[in-house]
Amino acid sequence: MSASKEKFATQVSSEILAELRALAQSEGRQLQALIDEALTDLIEKRKNTRPRPQVMSAYHASHEKYADLYRKLAK
Repeated sequence: MSASKEKFATQVSSEILAELRALAQSEGRQLQALIDEALTDLIEKRKNTRPRPQVMSAYHASHEKYADLYRKLAK
C-alpha cells in the first residue's frame, strides 16, 4: 500500500468507536494505526479466497500435534 495518506469521513457506532479507542489506548497505539490494520485485514480477507498462510500453518501444526485426538473425536 502507498505511504501517502488521504482523509475520508465515515460514521461508526458509538460502542465500536469507544472499544476501538480503548484498544488503541491499551496497546499504546494511535487510533489511525488500528483503523489501517483493520482495513488492511478486511481487504486481505476479501481478496483472498484461500486461507492465509499463517492460518494454514497453525492448522497443520494443530493437526500434527492432536491427530490422535481428532481421530478419536471423529468416531
